[in-house]
Amino acid sequence: MEFAMKWLLPVLCIAAGPAYAQSPELETTCMAVAKNFFMVDTLNVGVVQSFPEIAPPGARFKYSERADTKKADMTDTFDCEFDNVNAPRKILRFCVSRTCYAADEDNPERKRRFQEMQVLLQRGKTAN
Repeated sequence: MEFAMKWLLPVLCIAAGPAYAQSPELETTCMAVAKNFFMVDTLNVGVVQSFPEIAPPGARFKYSERADTKKADMTDTFDCEFDNVNAPRKILRFCVSRTCYAADEDNPERKRRFQEMQVLLQRGKTAN
């Protein structure tokens, strides 16, 4: 019994560690970018992860544009990177599955979509 108790606490700390590092603010902001990108009011979101402790901080989640898709069946991923963890924050880059959008994008269409998301994110902050 003593052996089991000796290892139980460290194992629980390791298993629970990632949950403590989550950032609901980064996750919410990334979901707002996704909703603006897809031009929808709601998005079926599955597993969400955020990484406030790395540079640049970011969030990602599985999603489906179909409301009836089960979380286990979601295969599309939306990723966001931000300039900082705290508000106000600016988006540095976002990716829809394997296609990424950023300010330094060579493709003019992708660069424009990125600029649009920056503007919409800023408008959302000033409307609150």
